[in-house]
Amino acid sequence: MTDGKLSRPTVHALLADGTTVCIRPVRRDDHDQVQGLYEEMSSENLRLRFFAASRRSAGQAADRACAEPRPGYRVLLAETGGRVIGLAEYDSGGTGDTAEISIAVADGLHHRGVGTLLVEHLVSAARAEGITGFTADALSENHEVLRLFADLGLRTTRHFEGPEVRCAIALDQSDTYLTAVEERGRAADVASLEPLLRPRTVAVIGAGRKAGSVGRAILHQLHTGRFTGRLFAVNPHASSILGVPCHPSVGALPKTPDLAVLAVPAAALSATAEECGKAGARALLVVTAGLDADQSQALLAACRAYGMRLVGPNCLGISNTDPELRLDATFAAGHPSPGTAGVAVQSGGVGIALLDGLSRLGIGVSSFASLGDKYDVSGNDMLQWWESDGRTGLALLHLESFGSPRAFSRTARRVTRRIPVLTVDAGRTEAGRRAAASHTAAAATRTMTRGALFTQAGITATRSVGELLEVTALMNSQPLPAGRRVAIVTNAGGAGVLAADACAESGLELPAPGSELVDDLLAVLPAGAFVGNPVDATASVTEEQLTDCVDRIMRNGAVDAVLVALVPTAVAAATGDDLVRALTLPQSRMDSTGRAPVPGRRPPKPIVAVRLEQGLPVELLPAAEGTTIPSYAEPQAAARALAHAARRAVWLARPVGTVPDLDDVETDRAHAFVDAYLDRHPDGGWLDPRECAELLGCYDIPQLAWAWAGTEDDAALAADRLHGFDGRVVMKGYWPGLVHKTAEHAVHLDLRGDAQVRAAFRDLETRFAGLLEGVVIQPLADRGTELFAGVVQDQVFGPLVLFGLGGTATEILADHAARLAPLTDHDVHDLITSPRCAPLLLGAGGTPSGGGARPVDLPGLEQLLLRLSRMASDLPQLAEADFNPVLATPGRVTVLDARVRLLPRRPQDPYLRRLR
Repeated sequence: MTDGKLSRPTVHALLADGTTVCIRPVRRDDHDQVQGLYEEMSSENLRLRFFAASRRSAGQAADRACAEPRPGYRVLLAETGGRVIGLAEYDSGGTGDTAEISIAVADGLHHRGVGTLLVEHLVSAARAEGITGFTADALSENHEVLRLFADLGLRTTRHFEGPEVRCAIALDQSDTYLTAVEERGRAADVASLEPLLRPRTVAVIGAGRKAGSVGRAILHQLHTGRFTGRLFAVNPHASSILGVPCHPSVGALPKTPDLAVLAVPAAALSATAEECGKAGARALLVVTAGLDADQSQALLAACRAYGMRLVGPNCLGISNTDPELRLDATFAAGHPSPGTAGVAVQSGGVGIALLDGLSRLGIGVSSFASLGDKYDVSGNDMLQWWESDGRTGLALLHLESFGSPRAFSRTARRVTRRIPVLTVDAGRTEAGRRAAASHTAAAATRTMTRGALFTQAGITATRSVGELLEVTALMNSQPLPAGRRVAIVTNAGGAGVLAADACAESGLELPAPGSELVDDLLAVLPAGAFVGNPVDATASVTEEQLTDCVDRIMRNGAVDAVLVALVPTAVAAATGDDLVRALTLPQSRMDSTGRAPVPGRRPPKPIVAVRLEQGLPVELLPAAEGTTIPSYAEPQAAARALAHAARRAVWLARPVGTVPDLDDVETDRAHAFVDAYLDRHPDGGWLDPRECAELLGCYDIPQLAWAWAGTEDDAALAADRLHGFDGRVVMKGYWPGLVHKTAEHAVHLDLRGDAQVRAAFRDLETRFAGLLEGVVIQPLADRGTELFAGVVQDQVFGPLVLFGLGGTATEILADHAARLAPLTDHDVHDLITSPRCAPLLLGAGGTPSGGGARPVDLPGLEQLLLRLSRMASDLPQLAEADFNPVLATPGRVTVLDARVRLLPRRPQDPYLRRLR
């Protein structure tokens, strides 16, 4: 029980065995069930819980848990099937930052993660209420609860006092704790997906007797795909369909289905789902579309009540090509080819295109999920499945939305270090949010936000299904390049020029060959060949000569990848030479100059082909030792694929980033400030300059000296006290809602002396009569680079930090980079170096050591961005912040103007284990 202000919603989460449980606050009418939880415990478990085996303890514990709410006390319960199976509570006494915690789990349900899950939810609730530590007393023989505390991932100390142990648990949200929660969540998630993706029994409900129904099509796919488990159909009007035994209802099935496929009308869905749940089904695949809000809610409620995982509704289906299973529960035209690509899509049409493309390339799929409207199972679930299934070598995603982007990002960062994760960046043209007209809100588009998510998580983001398949072909068949240096070889000069343009436009480098390599290549190529980059081997090059040439370039240390652009010629046709074979079969005999043979195995570098006459956009050519080489119809496709591979190599080579610790951060003071502001302004709003300065001071964000003036005399006194360079000051008008001071002509620059300051104040007072609340006086700043830093709190993605060129050029040039908070040290480096203005910050030549212009205070700039990130991460109420301009000089970094908007938002823990 707790009061309304602190109450938390009912959520569903997974236990270690994949079972779904409901986690919710205790209500007063739960008294009998809570008492029953304790009364059904064995005497030994009662003794371990209460240090005595008295049966009176059960009633007393229920009285306490279900009493009227009181400050500092919180209790959560876990229930399944209407039965309370666990309870956890803490009590801080209403004061202090430490609370005592206790846990109870029903007999027979230990070792399934009930207590751990409840404690995780209590930890999240306690942090939100400012509690920094738990204490717990236990008998030293209570090994289970002591192990629970030790395995949480939180810093725990023990103090032994006779037969009792006092545990102290620090509630800091370290990466160690998040990793432990993540690992428990991954294991539970994978266990819950077993009935869905590895079912032993499948029932198709809604399969018609006549051709044309979706249910019948799925039944046909399962039957002809030779599903190895037991397969049933449910139809009250048939004894069999397509040779599959048919039964009148789910309850009449001879065996409980692990997976039920629902292809029934929307109006019948919830009742059918209830029937499946009562029969013991563990997973549902719903292909039905067109549900209204009530039908959607009823379907999901049934799944939660009976602990069934759900794919869909409105989806194409799922498949698992494991030869021991052969599950194809889709209504695609053909069966997916078995292979190594895991595929998850929201659009069934995109799913069909990917299945066809992967089959054509010979890559195939390990498992496939069309998520449809994605009520439950998400891309995050599928990533964790592929990470664990032992069959998936790369993951392909087409997601139009994200349930929990920050949780998805953590999962993807882990998974993509083991296998490539590729996606189509769908919905790039969606208009950005314009909640307010500040620089930050104007710059923060959804495209930028998604790009930040993909970049930080190491996901390869493509712009189309075609490009996704092009990159997949390369990453499936070739090693990653060590760098961006590409050598181009061609038998036609024009093709080489096209390839060179494509590589340069994709950000790849084309180094000139060294003199030794030039001599080496001229010795094996025909007369008239030009050895540069591209290498023009001429139309008369033979298969053997091209093999020699490619082999020698591949072995050159100054090259990371080779692109070979070929066109068919009459010369090669007349001699019977197959130039493509020169790429796929490396030389293992005496070369054309009579020198000693070169070993047949090429170094682990990617090689790609471009064949302009090729009919398909991308193909995989069979090569030596069972390998393949990607061949593209356009040089742009080959270059794009190589560039994506190079970016992945860079991401993998970079150590995992860390969020640096910051000195002089007063989080408690910031929370108190925000709470006080929202008490005065329940609807939120923009902070005035004085309030802005106070909040920035909580995070030690450097601001130029300033003073507030409400009258002409105050302005004159402030200017006299704050005069800057040569006694010059700046005056900025202020009133609520003012966004662009320069555009409103509410700024006076370069004011000297008392008379000019007074005249400027009178001007603002006259022109903005009825609006002006006061002015800010600042000394005129030194010369430097004007930058912009800001943050927007996205309700789905969380805080997005933006950085780029500032001043009046902010919106005109749109030179911005963005990363999702919290920023790591790598993220900050990327933010600073990504905008086009980066050379201005790094010094002449783009490096801190370059001659001429000196670099700005880069450590100071990093600190500013880290502190802005910390402020946004600490305060979900911070809707947006806009620092423009930020003045960067070689000596310091200073915020000249800041705007902050707060909104009444409840903190949410993005890493808390819960189902969508």
